[in-house]
Amino acid sequence: MFDENTKENLKHYVYLLIDPENSEPFYVGKGQGDRVFAHINQDIEEGNENLKYQEIQRIGAKNVEHIIVRHGLSKSAALAVEASLIDTFRYIPSFNKFARGNIQGGYNSIEKGLMSSNEIISIYNAKLLNTIDKDCMIININATYKKGSGAEAIYTATKETWKMADWRPARYDYVLSEYRGLIREVFKVDEWYSKERPDKNGKMYMGYGFNGTVAGENVRHRYLNKSIKGIKPRGYGYPTIYPETLREWISNIQNE
Repeated sequence: MFDENTKENLKHYVYLLIDPENSEPFYVGKGQGDRVFAHINQDIEEGNENLKYQEIQRIGAKNVEHIIVRHGLSKSAALAVEASLIDTFRYIPSFNKFARGNIQGGYNSIEKGLMSSNEIISIYNAKLLNTIDKDCMIININATYKKGSGAEAIYTATKETWKMADWRPARYDYVLSEYRGLIREVFKVDEWYSKERPDKNGKMYMGYGFNGTVAGENVRHRYLNKSIKGIKPRGYGYPTIYPETLREWISNIQNE
């Protein structure tokens, strides 16, 4: 454990948990005080981070090594360093096995994570999405995606559960994830399924979700980082947007 003088000077810090058998980091974390030791000792209950704890149990808490990557940081700086390390480990093929205990990407990994220069330009100069194919639909994930949760969370936030007429799901082979006006990802639907869930008043209803994968580049490139800002009416209250809905919005704008 850190003594009080060390804790005061550490401020926020970023650390790696390391497998001593191969000196490879299996988790990237951030924190203050004794956070790194609490993680090693499994004193923190964090629900979905089972893989990290499985690694600790496999290695043995007494054997897990750690290293402080940066310290003396502000909270925002620690978040940025942590996210940069996770993104980098995931990007480099030979590093993919590193940080395997990090289920989610780092903070702002969707909004400001790894991108090519062209992707960055496209985001800040997003072209308007004028149309979508009839086998595509848009799902807004503002309410289901927590900002900064990471790339994998987009799929989780998009896949379920949505109110739709029973005949609708079979019509759509692709789902476009819209977050704050931009298409953030495109998924190819493998199958639709029905699922019961409560509405905001607690009343149960049958909704729909899908299992799928990230769409092929030819489809993905057509829609990714396109904007529906300026098309989507202010106050539109439904998360689902269909091809005919989008065409109607565009037509209304053109006729104004």
